Amino acid sequence: MDAMHVSVLPAEAVAFLQPRAGQRYLDGTLGGGGHTEQILMASSPDGQVLGLDWDDMALEAAQQRLAQFGERLIVRRASYATARPILAEIGWGSVQGVILDLGLSSFQLNAAERGFSFQSTARLDMRMDRRQTLDAYEIVNRYASAQLEELLRRHGEEPQARRLAKAIVDERARRPIETTTDLAQLITRIKGRGARGHHPATQTFQALRIAVNSELQQLETFLEDGFELLEPSGRMVIISFHSLEDRLVKNAFRKWSAFCICPPRTPVCRCGWSQKTKLLTRKPVTAGDAEIRANPRSRSARLRAVERV
Repeated sequence: MDAMHVSVLPAEAVAFLQPRAGQRYLDGTLGGGGHTEQILMASSPDGQVLGLDWDDMALEAAQQRLAQFGERLIVRRASYATARPILAEIGWGSVQGVILDLGLSSFQLNAAERGFSFQSTARLDMRMDRRQTLDAYEIVNRYASAQLEELLRRHGEEPQARRLAKAIVDERARRPIETTTDLAQLITRIKGRGARGHHPATQTFQALRIAVNSELQQLETFLEDGFELLEPSGRMVIISFHSLEDRLVKNAFRKWSAFCICPPRTPVCRCGWSQKTKLLTRKPVTAGDAEIRANPRSRSARLRAVERV
């Protein structure tokens, strides 16, 4: 796995986190372990990381990659949205730094049998946590046309959501839509081949993946009070890959860093809010040309960071 997955913006993430010896950190999306490896090296000899991921294959591969760090790495199979009880379970309570690298790893995209990619044929799956029952096949072949349209419009920002939803329902009335290739070919027939470098099925596959894994709900849950995981002066870095995620992160970080959240023109503050963090990134940090050439996945990455006050 570590030969297939390359973490995005690794130097920038570590620069914002400023790992130090003797400190504890949370990697809420352990994935291939690239960011955690950098944190553990920078916090040598005794910094620790709690790594969370709900993909069992990712956890196994990351543990193999990071075996050299021994007990400095603790792993749990869980979503980052449940970080607080897990920190309490291991006796940490809070940490000096948090990193989330949202979205898919290269490993998941390249594992054809997982059904995330339209580049290879596999059963429609897209589950990050393979213990759950809902998968992309169930959504594509069971959801009503109106449900599919709403899903494609909201999670995929797909302008042809209604046409695609109707086409899916018509097609599955003849035969089930079983594979990634079946769905991708159907979308291509409806939308055409699209612009060079952009597959017409990209937005539909994004929408299905987000829905299968409740990705936006997980992020919204975390962003309600995720700042409470940080110790004073602790830092949080979140890397997102599409506008839906980035908008949630941007708005939450702005709220956390505000002195007041009363509606505009309120004459007297009544919200009772106090500043929780300060913004470290007024605009998102993006990958440079060299990284994009080496790792095209980094092209859409957006990094934002805050520090607990």
